[in-house]
Amino acid sequence: MKIYTRTGDDGTTGLIGGDRVRKSEARLECYGTVDELNAALGLGRVNAPIWVHPLLEPVQNELFVIGSHLAAPENDPTAQKYLPLLDESPIARLEMQIDQAEAELPPLRNFILPGGTELAARLHLARTVCRRAERLIVNFSWDRPVNPVIVTYLNRLSDWLFVHARLANHRAGVEDVIWKPLK
Repeated sequence: MKIYTRTGDDGTTGLIGGDRVRKSEARLECYGTVDELNAALGLGRVNAPIWVHPLLEPVQNELFVIGSHLAAPENDPTAQKYLPLLDESPIARLEMQIDQAEAELPPLRNFILPGGTELAARLHLARTVCRRAERLIVNFSWDRPVNPVIVTYLNRLSDWLFVHARLANHRAGVEDVIWKPLK
């Protein structure tokens, strides 16, 4: 099978179910940003300590599921019935992992800047992409129905990424970078 089809050369792309839409449609910006987040997490895994891999892999798979839900027209029951399950259980797992990480971390007493270790910086970058995806999807949801689990998941994931960026620094013995306001 060839990777190129030439069907998108006219500025359109296919959704799950076969509908074709313009590549500039808000829906594509949403799931494209979720895909960008997934790529940022893949980059975060490169050369990361082994403890990171089993944490990030399920998140990457869940982001793929979220992308598939965003790529399926909500008014197409055929497309909707073939989508993977999207429920709140991953949110509960993220919350549990946040609590576990925070139990290991010193209390946060200052604002921090992205940085420290390379892994922490990559997780902070992924966090900002996550927040952008969340904003785009919230905006998109004003006009179209979006499963509310998606927004909740991304909101929790951004918290998860923040805490795990701090954890990456902590486990590497590197201090978080404290924000120092200009005087």
